Amino acid sequence: MDSLKEEAEKKANVDRLVLLLQTKKVLEKREAEDEFKYSQECARLELEVTELEEILESGDSVSQQRIDCSLANAVERLNLAKTELAAKLREITSLKRQRDAVPTQAELIQYERRFSELNAHIQGKLRQTRKYYATYNALLEIKELMLKETSLLNSMSSQFHDALNTPAGRATLTSSMEGISNSIQQKLQNVQLTLQAEQKACEALKKKHAAANLEKRRCYTLLKAFQDECTRHERLQNQSSKIPI
Repeated sequence: MDSLKEEAEKKANVDRLVLLLQTKKVLEKREAEDEFKYSQECARLELEVTELEEILESGDSVSQQRIDCSLANAVERLNLAKTELAAKLREITSLKRQRDAVPTQAELIQYERRFSELNAHIQGKLRQTRKYYATYNALLEIKELMLKETSLLNSMSSQFHDALNTPAGRATLTSSMEGISNSIQQKLQNVQLTLQAEQKACEALKKKHAAANLEKRRCYTLLKAFQDECTRHERLQNQSSKIPI
């Protein structure tokens, strides 16, 4: 299930990366168009200002007031164009920062590898910890059983010789031994029931593991098909961009 979750996250990262790459291409195209547009506008306005200045210096018969007014309008348009260009450049710079803040495909692959290594390390530690806990619980149960058996054997040893000396003592000892045997049989049955329950749980886990493996293979197949489709789509885009209009 962890592997399936990682594959799903990888697929989501690939989709996000494809979308970001498309956005990057659109932004770069807009940036080039805006820069070309405003550079042309600035060049035109500067040329107009230069022509007006030349007219002023040549002392043409055109009215001085008209020339001043045209020059003021040209300078105002030039300043307005420079202001708009600066705003556009700030917007483009902000978009570039946002684009640079997005991790690249190589960085995403590196992050995925690190997270996979960290997840594998955590899963290994978890399995090791569970194993230690299971071993501790089993040893603790064995210790309790051994203490009970030792106590029982000590009690039987201390009363054995006294019980054999009298018929009533022998009858009591026999009855006590039968009770102990029944108790042991009951414990054995409980252990067998616990073992059967654990075996059933193990079989259920094996079935779940087999189903998870089938789902994992299906996800690998879907991911491979998705990657092939992305590659084919990019190839078609590259071919269409090379076709002259």
